[in-house]
Amino acid sequence: MNVILALLRRELGGYFKSMIGYVVISAVLFLFGFSFVDMLGKLNGVPQDAPVTEQFYATVYFWVILLITAPMITMRVFALEKSTGTYETLMTAPVGDWQVVLAKFGGTLAFFTLVWLPLLGCLFIIRHFTGDPATLDPRVTAGTFFGILLIGSLYMAMGCFASALTRSQIIAAMLSFLLGVALFVLSLRSVALSPSESGWGALLDHISVMRHLADFSRGIVDTRQVVFYLTSTAFFLYMTQRVVESRRWK
Repeated sequence: MNVILALLRRELGGYFKSMIGYVVISAVLFLFGFSFVDMLGKLNGVPQDAPVTEQFYATVYFWVILLITAPMITMRVFALEKSTGTYETLMTAPVGDWQVVLAKFGGTLAFFTLVWLPLLGCLFIIRHFTGDPATLDPRVTAGTFFGILLIGSLYMAMGCFASALTRSQIIAAMLSFLLGVALFVLSLRSVALSPSESGWGALLDHISVMRHLADFSRGIVDTRQVVFYLTSTAFFLYMTQRVVESRRWK
């Protein structure tokens, strides 16, 4: 455990020692601010029966933040080590493959969580100026952030897998982006297809991140969705471990 914590601190600290971490934070803050100004301008004076969290996730800004930042966060985890020559040193150190994979995944997920914390501040600001306690309902807010954390864990695991496949950060980012877009496109397909229409409809509904987040943003936590994200994340982490293990003996 001490080894994983040491590697995790090293990985998380790397984001604040390079420009990539500050670029991601700046981009996310800009998109957060722009999205809320745009959304509140459209909703000004118009009664709504949906929580602000649900309205935010339905905007294009949320998905742009998710699809763009995930590859930027994860592209460096293995590819940078390989390109700078520190990967061989890490692999010959007295640490296991799973310790390396879990530490790097934990570092990316921790940074991903920090990046999304300003969203909570936006909700506090809206509640302060509207005076409506329902704007920051604890159950809805907790469900929304729990959903973002689950989706983020899957996207971070996919990014780690992509980064483990190559020594180029650009290629790693492109592979991660393609995986994320593929899952998003399947989600769009599920929205247009009723689950009762066919077996494919039920399958697409089960893996639809858009439908899942719609539930989370209302404070609804379905154990089937939780199991889907945990198993999918575990699968990509296992694949990452297999890639790392194969490279260790080359």
